[in-house]
Amino acid sequence: MTTETSAAPLPVRATHRMGPRSAFALQAAISIAFLAASSAPTPLYAMYQSSMQLSKLLITVIFAAYSIALLVALLVVGALSDYVGRRTVIIAALILELAAMIVFAVAGSSTELIAARALQGLATGAATAALAAGLTDLFPAKAPVMNSVAPILGMAAGALGSAALTTVSTFPTIEVFIVLAVLFAVLLIAAFRLPETAARKPGALTSLAIRLTVPEAARGPLLTAAPMLVAIWAIGGFVLSLGPALVRAETGSDSPLVGGWFVFALTISGAIAVVVMRSVAPLKAFVIGGTALATGVGVLLLGVLSHQSVLLFIGAAIAGVGFGGGFQGAMRTIMPTAAPGERASPLATVYVISYLATSVPAIGAGMLASSWGMTATAITIGSAVIALALVALASVLMRPRTAPLPAPSTAYSTADIRRHDDRTALGSPAHRHAAIAATATHITTVIGTLRDLDLSDTPPSPTPITLENVR
Repeated sequence: MTTETSAAPLPVRATHRMGPRSAFALQAAISIAFLAASSAPTPLYAMYQSSMQLSKLLITVIFAAYSIALLVALLVVGALSDYVGRRTVIIAALILELAAMIVFAVAGSSTELIAARALQGLATGAATAALAAGLTDLFPAKAPVMNSVAPILGMAAGALGSAALTTVSTFPTIEVFIVLAVLFAVLLIAAFRLPETAARKPGALTSLAIRLTVPEAARGPLLTAAPMLVAIWAIGGFVLSLGPALVRAETGSDSPLVGGWFVFALTISGAIAVVVMRSVAPLKAFVIGGTALATGVGVLLLGVLSHQSVLLFIGAAIAGVGFGGGFQGAMRTIMPTAAPGERASPLATVYVISYLATSVPAIGAGMLASSWGMTATAITIGSAVIALALVALASVLMRPRTAPLPAPSTAYSTADIRRHDDRTALGSPAHRHAAIAATATHITTVIGTLRDLDLSDTPPSPTPITLENVR
């Protein structure tokens, strides 16, 4: 039996129906389930295309409906759980997702599929922000890794699980979503036992207003990371929408498992990269991610040109390392430069860039595939992704090594401390808020400075450091 060594969880409010560790595990499972459901339709697109006589363009529109709806939900209700509570938003999102699975199961036209994907996107967008905040409320030290790994792991499980189920089911386009509907029904029942970790407060309607403003300190890092964000999410959108069709064309196999394994290769390597590189310096993760992305997509295109299907899977796995490492490096480059009370704005901008990069290139690829064919489309999209990755790498590698990194804007205010007290029920005395804010600002600034130091050229100490030397 292992002993828990992470930081103690923050106290939770309300009924304590479920302990912090159980609540953390349940919210992580819900997050994985939402993203698994998001990739579950991918192996089924060929069946929809055949049975409903859909074009490749329409397939990508169905795929993109999810991303656009998710983006809208994030921008509109992303902060809602701060006002009405995490549990309330999570339960509402699960009900919406359950409805989406039912619409999928009975869908008989492209219009119904678009409606199901849009409904699914709204549910996932609403849940994403509430789940991420809820996990952070419970275990701040564990939450960043879980919030990064769970979505990618979910996409991997959903694509492969759906593909496997189609090989043994009689009506896969129905049975896949019945299984998912049952899963979400169980999670919905369990969610009623979640403790509430955010106090209700006024301002819920005001929070629905869309605001896209980036703090000045975060603008430079965001511009540097933008080409990387576009590149990784564009290849992700292509693989999740037209990837199975590409693999079928190159392998000659009609098995949905082939497309499922292709998506799995990209996403599972991305999840592994997030875990492995969680302690790597942001700049190093960015460079590793960009290099792996350009290399992986290059290998994938080599497989397309040489008709060597094994290279498609190897390339997808390498590109997945770039997906996970590049996104983590970009996020950890951007977010520390914004003050705690300003982080929602750059995060929202990152989501806008990411989900537009997922949907718009996918629709463009669908248009190209209908007229140019899959090979030419893959080469065009892949070449654009490689070019963007190289631009992102050049922007950081050509920066003078003596140039200072943007100083983290980490000034905590007494209002920040008061909001933290309201959320966690710690109840620190009001007269100590100013001192707590000053201490938190100092600690965060020191941590940010140490994290961003580049010590790669620092030689090891010739003398081992011991207590005796220090004294």
